[in-house]
Amino acid sequence: MSRSQRLLDLLQLLRNHRFPVPGAQLAATLGISLRTLYRDIATLQQQGADIAGEPGMGYVLKPGFTLPPLMFSEEEIEALVLGSRWVASRTDTGLSLSAKSALSKIAAVLPEDLRHSLDSNGLMAAPSASPLAESVDFVAIRRAIRHELTATLTYRDGKDQSSRRVIWPFLLGYFDNLHILGAWCELRGDFRHFRTDRIISLELNATRYPRRRSALIKQWREQQFPDRPAQ
Repeated sequence: MSRSQRLLDLLQLLRNHRFPVPGAQLAATLGISLRTLYRDIATLQQQGADIAGEPGMGYVLKPGFTLPPLMFSEEEIEALVLGSRWVASRTDTGLSLSAKSALSKIAAVLPEDLRHSLDSNGLMAAPSASPLAESVDFVAIRRAIRHELTATLTYRDGKDQSSRRVIWPFLLGYFDNLHILGAWCELRGDFRHFRTDRIISLELNATRYPRRRSALIKQWREQQFPDRPAQ
C-alpha cells in the first residue's frame, strides 16, 4: 500500500468515528506500527486535518473537515482514468478536449506515487468503431441544458421529413455510435429524443423553460423506466 493510500485510509477511519479512537486500534486496523501511525497523524495535521488527541488518549477528527479533493485511492484513479479515456474517445470534440485537460490537471497535483498510477494505468477505453460526423454545436446544447434555456430546433426524421419546433433540452446521451438529445417538445406536448446527427440547426433562445431541469428528468425517468425504484 502506498503512503498516500494509507493516509487516505486513516482519514476515512477517523471520519467513521465520532469519539476518540485509541492509536493502537487505528494502527491495528491499518496494519502499521504505532510509530508509523503517529507520523501519519502528524503529517495529516500539517496538511490541515483538524485531528485532536495524543498518544494514550486516542484521536478524533473534528467535524467540518472535508477530505482534500485530490487524495484519491488507486481504484478511484483507475475509475477517473478509464472514464476520462471513454469521454475522450466517445463524445464530441469539446468534451474530449476537456477530459484530456482535466486528467492533465489532476496528474500535475497528485503525489508522486499516485501520479505513477495515473501514468501507468492499464485500463483502456476502446475508440468508437465509426466516429460520428458532428453537425451540431454540442457546446450550445450543453449550455441550454445547464442554464435551462429553450431552443428552436430544425430536425430531419428517419423519413427525411423536416420540422421546426421549440424544445426544452434537459439530457444529452452519449452512446457508442449515437448521440441523443432528450427534450420536452412544445409541438408534441411530450418528451422526444433527437439524434444529433439529424439536427439541421439548433438556436438557443433567451427565455428559460418554465420547469426545472431536475423535475423534467424525474418525470422522464418515471415514463421511460416505470418499473425502476425512484432515485
